[in-house]
Amino acid sequence: MLSEPSAATVRATLPAVGAAIGEITERFYAGLFAAHPDLLRDLFNRGNQAAGTQRQALAGSIAAFATYLVDHPDQRPDAMLGRIAHKHASLGVTPEQYKVVHEHLFAAIVDVLGEAVTPEVAAAWDEVYWLMANALIAIEKRLYEESADEAGWREWEVVERVTETPDVVTFRLRPADGGAVRDFRAGQYVSVRVALPDGARQIRQYSLSGTPGTSVRQISVKRVPGGPTPEGEVSNHLHARVATGDVVELSAPYGDLVLDDAPGTPLLLASAGIGVTPMVAMLAQLAENGHASPVTVVHGDRSPADHALRDDHEAYAAKLADSRAHFFYEEDAGPGARAGLVDLEGIGVPEGTRAYLCGPLPFMRTVRSQLIGRGVAPADIHYEVFGPDLWLARG
Repeated sequence: MLSEPSAATVRATLPAVGAAIGEITERFYAGLFAAHPDLLRDLFNRGNQAAGTQRQALAGSIAAFATYLVDHPDQRPDAMLGRIAHKHASLGVTPEQYKVVHEHLFAAIVDVLGEAVTPEVAAAWDEVYWLMANALIAIEKRLYEESADEAGWREWEVVERVTETPDVVTFRLRPADGGAVRDFRAGQYVSVRVALPDGARQIRQYSLSGTPGTSVRQISVKRVPGGPTPEGEVSNHLHARVATGDVVELSAPYGDLVLDDAPGTPLLLASAGIGVTPMVAMLAQLAENGHASPVTVVHGDRSPADHALRDDHEAYAAKLADSRAHFFYEEDAGPGARAGLVDLEGIGVPEGTRAYLCGPLPFMRTVRSQLIGRGVAPADIHYEVFGPDLWLARG
């Protein structure tokens, strides 16, 4: 895929670009938002920008993509591209926006690296960019076509609001237009767009925590502490201002962490905190399908009172023919639970297990490492990160 001359140039310049990629992405976003403030107001997550996590994720994805092309010039990292494309599709990203990104990204590269960006270097990295961009555009086009019946933003009415914990609220929604509802796959998410007091229309993704195959969409939202700062402005808005009867805008379902319920395959569903949401949907689907193979459920939380959807978590696991649930709590563990952080020591992991992880990055890194140590193939360990995917950024 990457031409031989460009591969040689990228290989030679990758250390320099990699060393400067943090500064490049910082200048890129500054230039982009100065020229297009509407993108920060209505498309990009202001919380991630304020925290710097989006810059880290972009830097990690560029470096990982370029490295992969150099090491595998005839291939492309479709798993990474698919994950990014699903997030882009949930935001409504368009092909034209890739041209805008290209303009400001390459201006930042030249600004940071100066005379080192010769015509040869610029052409090689231009090739890298458009290989990545065109692959994403193609995947996103397919995703938009698959969700054509719910393309764009659609208004949904809150038909029920349930307080799960002091910091988590579940919203159950139906289409405000009374139309048909496209089914989703357990593990997918939707984008929620809300109008904030300053006029911004900010977007956040929330996993669908309800049962697939119903006409109701269910999301469970954890309130980010600290009030309506950029990091928590949407979750606090939903908690404080959205009640039964109100209307919010939702995208079609997207996301590549979807349950592959292969007969005979043992499964492990591990979560922590609000990462429980896609796992509950997966358990609901497994129970509905009568899954007979072993299912190991693992969850970690601060305390039982902070364990959102705990009743559903337990009930769906209990409906399975062969399941074991292991709950870990840092406080007030009580009978039947384990004290402390999640640890797979002493928990059976059958041969051939396929694992699904969702929760804070340190938690997923620990569980993944333990699973690999128990013989689970890395290709059989799937994960979902809420927010920018910093897995690549941190190695």
